[in-house]
Amino acid sequence: MCSNTGASLHEIRLARSPGDVGVPLYSCRVTPRSADAGLRFSAGAARRIALAAQGFAQPRPTGRVDARQLRRVIDRVGVLQLDSVNVFCRSHYMPIFSRLGPYPRPALDRLTAHTAGPIKRELIEYWAHEASLVPVELQPYLRWRMARARTDAWAGMVRVVEANPGLLDQVLNLVGAQGPIRSAQTRPADAVAPRPSGMWSRHDGKVALEFLFWSGQVTAARRVNFERLYDLPERVLPAEVIAMRTPSVEEAQRHLVRVAARALGVATEPDLGDYFRLPRAESKQRVAELVASGELLPVAVEGWSAPAYLWPDAQRPRRVNVRCLLSPFDSLIWFRERTERLFGFRYRIEIYTRPEQRVHGYYVLPFLLGDMLVARVDLKSDRQAGVLRVQSAFAEVGVDRAVVAHELAEELHATARWLGLDSVVAEPVGDLAGELRGELAAASTQ
Repeated sequence: MCSNTGASLHEIRLARSPGDVGVPLYSCRVTPRSADAGLRFSAGAARRIALAAQGFAQPRPTGRVDARQLRRVIDRVGVLQLDSVNVFCRSHYMPIFSRLGPYPRPALDRLTAHTAGPIKRELIEYWAHEASLVPVELQPYLRWRMARARTDAWAGMVRVVEANPGLLDQVLNLVGAQGPIRSAQTRPADAVAPRPSGMWSRHDGKVALEFLFWSGQVTAARRVNFERLYDLPERVLPAEVIAMRTPSVEEAQRHLVRVAARALGVATEPDLGDYFRLPRAESKQRVAELVASGELLPVAVEGWSAPAYLWPDAQRPRRVNVRCLLSPFDSLIWFRERTERLFGFRYRIEIYTRPEQRVHGYYVLPFLLGDMLVARVDLKSDRQAGVLRVQSAFAEVGVDRAVVAHELAEELHATARWLGLDSVVAEPVGDLAGELRGELAAASTQ
């Protein structure tokens, strides 16, 4: 196991292939163990390796959680995915709660410079997995994606930019003169009001601003009420990050695969490539290079049809005992094929599904108990009433429903307290709803 206790993000280096020039980053040096070559893992062992790699092998802290512990989680997972849906809780807050339990959300805001006061920025926004928060030291390893904006950005975005040759310069000059700015400030006075839906119904100034963000010419200075404010990179990023050499595409992608491999523990090539959304052909090549250098070890996993690769320093616990709810965008489960392979749990987010076609609900969180996903709940934070509403609750086949309902009720109460809500109320929807309602009622009388 690799431990970074007490080390800062700037002090730890990651081992690299020959020719890769090292810069400070947030991981540990790998010591390949040749004796591990040819290893075979049971499905359960692979699942426990994956859970440990994502930070679930350690018990939650019993005392106050501070920024140092938040950094350890971020160091371990590498990426916190952002999402605008706030029906329950902003997605980037949940992975830390899932691993550490209750913590002050403003502590994460301070690391992202989303709060007022002196700024010591440790995280930045970019298209890493999807829209994500990543440590600032990772920015040079994403510059290859910025350089490919005209070929890799969304087609609608590129069409708008190419149809208005001078638009990018106009918006970039506006950011330079007035930044940090909101996207509304880029809207021309004579622009037609956008339709209420449709991504590319946005005005052209907003689209140009998003293209500049994709291409790295502007970046996110902070968020206010989750609205992104844009500024020039030299006014946002630490000077030492701006000064870092831009790695070659191959070097950068190898590094991203390393970060993914450490965060996943044991994984297939598609698992590794998906973590930072690498093009598939390049992902295959980078994985092959790391196998050739001994930094990834080919292994076999029971029930996996694809070849697997082990991060040599991955922890291999005999037992993992977890109790937590998982955001739909948690890095443990965001690649749905891997989730099904690891846990036998078929999971699809239904936010964009018509209500009458939803199976489990609108914002459904899997429930992790022991080392298995045992249930799922559709949650809504009714902030006005001070209630965490369980709009549906479903158990997986074969679980002990009484045990699951009891543990789930306990976790829902802990989650409600963390969110500043007074109570938990479950609707009679789903095959676990009856048992869960009973547990919640019993707890309220104690």
